[in-house]
Amino acid sequence: MNVNFEYYRIFYYVARYGNFTKAARALNNSQPNITRAINCLEHEINCTLFVRTNRGVYLTPEGERLYVRVSAAVKQLQLAEEELSDSLGLEHGNVSIGASETALNIFLLDKLKKFHMDYPGVRLKISSHSTPDAIRSVRSGEVDFALATTPVKLEEPLKEVRLKPFRDILVGGRTFDGLANGRKSLEDLEKYPFISLGEQTTTYKFYHQLFSAQGVTMRPDMEVATTGQILSLVKSELGLAFVPGEMAEAALRQQEIVQIHLADEIPERYVCMIYDARRPMSVAAQKLKKILQETVNYI
Repeated sequence: MNVNFEYYRIFYYVARYGNFTKAARALNNSQPNITRAINCLEHEINCTLFVRTNRGVYLTPEGERLYVRVSAAVKQLQLAEEELSDSLGLEHGNVSIGASETALNIFLLDKLKKFHMDYPGVRLKISSHSTPDAIRSVRSGEVDFALATTPVKLEEPLKEVRLKPFRDILVGGRTFDGLANGRKSLEDLEKYPFISLGEQTTTYKFYHQLFSAQGVTMRPDMEVATTGQILSLVKSELGLAFVPGEMAEAALRQQEIVQIHLADEIPERYVCMIYDARRPMSVAAQKLKKILQETVNYI
């Protein structure tokens, strides 16, 4: 008996859905073609496989016996296809990531290096985003996922996974050496020029709330787009600023800037991953997502 295997595949879907129209939709085919294929299969094996009713179809005893064998074969083929797809996805895949400057510098770069060495065929597209922009890019599907800094406010189906804790420090140029002695309150800083990220960023909102809780009004003298720009302005003696400790390390070692210690420690923040729980990811994106979460101990 030389039966077209495609007939068995169509038989599997009709049995699975109990309906010719639903099977046709799943197979991206037409209902008449599906009906014709089942008729041909029944004719070639000389056996009735389905009982037709106004509400759909159901298997005959002979059809049920055939379905046991055919479903096992189809599932094995689907598994083989998935394994091949996984392999190809990691050889020629694409991953699009949105990342804030802080998330990129203190967390993502090291992870990307490992991923690129393991999967050099995967093309990476990294877009620079503030946290609000990162959330919008994930929601719109512009990126597979985004890395940003807390605090974040998300609505379903977006999810947040905390990846790494970090803490900001207050720094100034060398002309502010005198402030490096002892510990200062936020109120003590009001008379000094202050540099911050833009008003629309979560970092700005974080510090605005922090200052307000201490009864202090935050009035930045300069607002910039990136933390790198903040450091350049600090080095040029243009004011004080909060920056992630890790990003300030090199400038502190080279004595280009000084750290100003506060009476109250700045609350801890996190680099976090934002993704859409309902949107499927490519094999390559799933693999990178897994690598980013490998050493995570935070929820």
